[in-house]
Amino acid sequence: MRNIDFSPLYRSAIGFDRLFNLMENSAGNNNTGYPPYNIEQQDEHQYRITMAVAGFSESQIEITQQHNWLLVVGRQPEEKSEKKYLYQGIAERSFERKFQLADNVKVVGATMENGLLHIELQREIPEEQKPRRIEIGASALLEAE
Repeated sequence: MRNIDFSPLYRSAIGFDRLFNLMENSAGNNNTGYPPYNIEQQDEHQYRITMAVAGFSESQIEITQQHNWLLVVGRQPEEKSEKKYLYQGIAERSFERKFQLADNVKVVGATMENGLLHIELQREIPEEQKPRRIEIGASALLEAE
């Protein structure tokens, strides 16, 4: 396995510590790839995560957003089945999938259709973080004195 050293970037980038930590953590992430998912950008501020959750009902899936994390958990009831499979290609196991969300991205809804779970996300930029034009002239601090 290859390890990537981001320490040289720390010297020239200020305020990106969280980004570099995220990249370091995701480089060693051991996700199983189950369930498969897509992340789609629908426009500048809207996204959709689509997960293939065949075999799960809506009551078996829990979606939680806490700060910048989205957690999707699917729980299959534990059945002590005496089934004898000749081939089992359909995964019937519980899962937990975490997504790191950017600042100001909120979950606005979720639907399930034909074995696909759709999670709608939207970036809501607060007014104080939107770009603003700065007039050239006397400083407001100097005028207050």
